[in-house]
Amino acid sequence: MAVTEPRVPMLSEEAARAIGKEAGIPSTMAGLNVFRVFSQHPTLAAAVSTQLSMLLFKGNKLDLRLRELIIIRIGWRTGAAYEWTQHWHVALRIGMAEEDILAVRDPENATCLSAADRAVIAATDDVLDHGAVSEATWRACAGHLPSNEERLELVAAICNWNSFSILLKSLKIPLEDGMEAWPPDGLAAPAAD
Repeated sequence: MAVTEPRVPMLSEEAARAIGKEAGIPSTMAGLNVFRVFSQHPTLAAAVSTQLSMLLFKGNKLDLRLRELIIIRIGWRTGAAYEWTQHWHVALRIGMAEEDILAVRDPENATCLSAADRAVIAATDDVLDHGAVSEATWRACAGHLPSNEERLELVAAICNWNSFSILLKSLKIPLEDGMEAWPPDGLAAPAAD
């Protein structure tokens, strides 16, 4: 993948971390390229960070595996290389098998996905295709997500990472130095229509 220049210049990692410290952005996020761009607008960076931190670190009502399947599916469907690449590594860190992660490329033919996995992927696809989760898909998800907190996080996660896909692609956020796009095999998502 060719290195692109972001549409809004990145701050140095040091400057972004200093702004992040002042704005309350976790240090694990502040130096990432996405926040090196967003830190040009510290108030916006703080707001984005708060939502991401809640969904990544503080919410955790939604099973981490299901959350990562949502994010990776969005990255694949929308062609967001940054999202796919970052969350490929996150999914591996939480113990997901490569086969399970890659299954989001073709969930209909994947044999490793559980009924819960398939339900949240279907919910993700509903939102991407129609702007909302259908009644049938909602019922399928509810069968695997018994609490209202889990269901709320499901929808919030889909919306958050769909928005992030749009932000990342629109701003042309480049991958961090040394990261290879589209792990593990470099196979990129099909071009969007």
